[in-house]
Amino acid sequence: MGFLTGLAWLVAIVIGVIAIGWTFRAFTVAISPKPLAKELRTAPLTASFGMVIILIYIIVAIFAPAIAPFSETEIVGREYEPWDDTFLLGTDNLGRDMLSRLIYAARNTVGIAFITTALAFILGSVAGLLAATVGGWIDQLLSRAVDVLMAIPALIFALLLLTIVGTSIINMILVIALIDSTRVFRLARAVAMNIVVMDYVEAAKLRGEGLWRLISREILPNALAPLVAEFGLRFCFVFLTISALSFLGLGIQPPTADWGSMVRDNATLMTFGDITPLLPAGAIALLTVCVNWVVDWQLHRASGLKE
Repeated sequence: MGFLTGLAWLVAIVIGVIAIGWTFRAFTVAISPKPLAKELRTAPLTASFGMVIILIYIIVAIFAPAIAPFSETEIVGREYEPWDDTFLLGTDNLGRDMLSRLIYAARNTVGIAFITTALAFILGSVAGLLAATVGGWIDQLLSRAVDVLMAIPALIFALLLLTIVGTSIINMILVIALIDSTRVFRLARAVAMNIVVMDYVEAAKLRGEGLWRLISREILPNALAPLVAEFGLRFCFVFLTISALSFLGLGIQPPTADWGSMVRDNATLMTFGDITPLLPAGAIALLTVCVNWVVDWQLHRASGLKE
């Protein structure tokens, strides 16, 4: 009986994903300009569903104060109150509303992850494109420095640096951006190395184009597709890293709401069969999967492969 119930839930989830993805794709195709509509029409249903969920997360993050029934840090009841009409998802270990904390955590966790990923891409892309374009000792110096940083496991390195410099949000953003920029550097350099040998780049050099113009006008546009796809993947890794650090107590600090710390703070409820701690974990997993679905579609488009 339990197996049949689980199978029924799985079938219902699959049907829901297909229905939501198909509806969103049809709606966006109908309202989009022709070039964009043509691209969206080829999107798989998983990517369409992923875009719906990402859009919902963005809306929740932007309008969190208007959506949440209580404030982020307000103690509104006793600790670990059950789900009811007042507290739809119960309360946490301090008596704060879980639903409100989940909503505000979308703004904090996703927003900080996006800023961190953007900073990592700025650092890594600029350094990688510069190393590939200039070459010589600059390329060797940057590449060997990146090799040293990548030799240390990312999470352990982040824990070490945050223990030294402190656990403020600014420090966390800078530390994670520095660590993840090494991965972006490797990709940007590898892609740019195949572009700098092209004839049009050589022609630009012979015309006397400056270094910045050479990178921004000749190399970056041709390296943009894999970098955009990598941005989505890197966002997932940064997002999971921030959640892991918060779960370990070195990420986003209380009383700021964060999905990773919410799992840790309410893990006691799992002992009593309460699924409340799984809600922030599920929010993390759902966003990660949806971003990967959209990135997979973009990678497929960039590769030029046909179904």
